Amino acid sequence: MKKIEAPTLELAYAEAARQFGCSVTALQVEIIQFPSKGVLGLFKKSAIIVANLPQTSPSSPEPESKPVAERIETPVLLEDDELVLGDEFYEQDDDFEEYPDEQERDYYQLSAQECADEVKEQINTLFQDICFDINEIGVSVYDENTLLIEFTGPDAALMIGKEGYRYKALSYMLFNWINAVYGMQLRLEIAEFLKNQEESISRYLINICDIIDHEGRAQTKVLDGVLVQIALKQLRDRYPDRYVAIRSTRDGGKYIIINSYHEY
Repeated sequence: MKKIEAPTLELAYAEAARQFGCSVTALQVEIIQFPSKGVLGLFKKSAIIVANLPQTSPSSPEPESKPVAERIETPVLLEDDELVLGDEFYEQDDDFEEYPDEQERDYYQLSAQECADEVKEQINTLFQDICFDINEIGVSVYDENTLLIEFTGPDAALMIGKEGYRYKALSYMLFNWINAVYGMQLRLEIAEFLKNQEESISRYLINICDIIDHEGRAQTKVLDGVLVQIALKQLRDRYPDRYVAIRSTRDGGKYIIINSYHEY
């Protein structure tokens, strides 16, 4: 019994046949993990199978071994009681990149506008079948290091979620993609949610700034993940000569402290 891992099930079956020196139809196969191309290249999974060659009786002829090239072209057929895939599965032969000689693109050489254009095309393809009624997703250059992604439309506000949980999840997913592939930062706006949060934090920080101006130091209340980042940016922009940093409570809450550098 052998465990085989490959980009696709077909390649996994072919490798198992090669290792056992037999045809694919002679193997007993258990699928441990189906392959997946993930989302935007993230969370990609390989196919994993466990293959075994049943012992044949002495009277049975030995299975005829085939050349490797011929075995790869052999259709994948299992015993009737082991058939688990429909015909449509084998149409995904383009799901994985299998061209090692192809020169990879260096996305970091793209201009900010070229990054925005590519992200706009890909993100609209990703969300074209979403159940929410939204307009075309806008992607533009916010600054030389940041892309602005905007969701608008009748149902756009539903993508924020209660207490912004959908917004945070979507922001996390999109940032990890854009930063990893293009080296850019992300500013995500959904139905003016970010704008409203920035205005709310600005009003809250008025009293905090008064305390800093009079006493030289202050700290905020515990803020939610989105709010703490907004407050951090606003305070650092206003007090570039002071130490402004995020601190954590014992239960995982986040707040910001502001004081002089020599007090740190």
